[in-house]
Amino acid sequence: MAASSAGLGFGIAEAVAKQGGSVSMASRTQSSIEKAAKTLSDTHGARTKGYVMDATDPASISAWIDATVRDFGRIDGLVVNAGGPPPGKFDKFTDEEWAKGFNLTLMSAVRMIRGVLPTMRSQGSGSIVTITSSSIKEPIDILLLSNVFRSGVVSLVKSLSPDLAKEGIRINNLVPGQIDTDRVRANDEYASTAQGLPIGEIQKQRYQAIPMGRYGTIQEFGEVGAFLLSDSARYITGATLFVDGGKSKTVW
Repeated sequence: MAASSAGLGFGIAEAVAKQGGSVSMASRTQSSIEKAAKTLSDTHGARTKGYVMDATDPASISAWIDATVRDFGRIDGLVVNAGGPPPGKFDKFTDEEWAKGFNLTLMSAVRMIRGVLPTMRSQGSGSIVTITSSSIKEPIDILLLSNVFRSGVVSLVKSLSPDLAKEGIRINNLVPGQIDTDRVRANDEYASTAQGLPIGEIQKQRYQAIPMGRYGTIQEFGEVGAFLLSDSARYITGATLFVDGGKSKTVW
């Protein structure tokens, strides 16, 4: 599980641990990922281990995957996840910021998927889930970099799915709506400052746009991720599944 010390990645890791799965957890900060792994081990009795991994560094991604194979013996599932690019408007982004967004969001997915495929192919099985964003279908005004590069991840997954299916490997996208994470709270604060409105008013407006009238929880999201990784989803591949309380209005 990439980027799993907290938030959406941790939610999936916890759901897998509850079901008795072993979990390789990765994050940029050693203390945070070791604490998260220990929490799951102590709470659910799961076999877990935390690794330091920088999603922007190809060598770091490879080292994490190699260590996971060494320590666990196999890789049955991969959760592709990384922190999102910063918010902002088009005219404010430099070429360097575009390159950083490309490396963080799209190339991290390419590298993680490429890294696990040899092991999954040797096993003849595996499930890959990318955590992406609702911006793939409905662009979000303040998240231009995310809009562009997360759409690329979805296209990558759809392009890979037919060939990987023939090898017993499934690959799907998981789309969070407004899930109550630190990133969503940070976006609320950004909107509050930009619009000159109290953060409570921003959240009230956003709740009203969600048919279920609230943000989702990390646990709710995590359980759907664990489902896609599991054999219960064995006939699902190349799909993009929304966990958004009914907010998305697209019909495809």
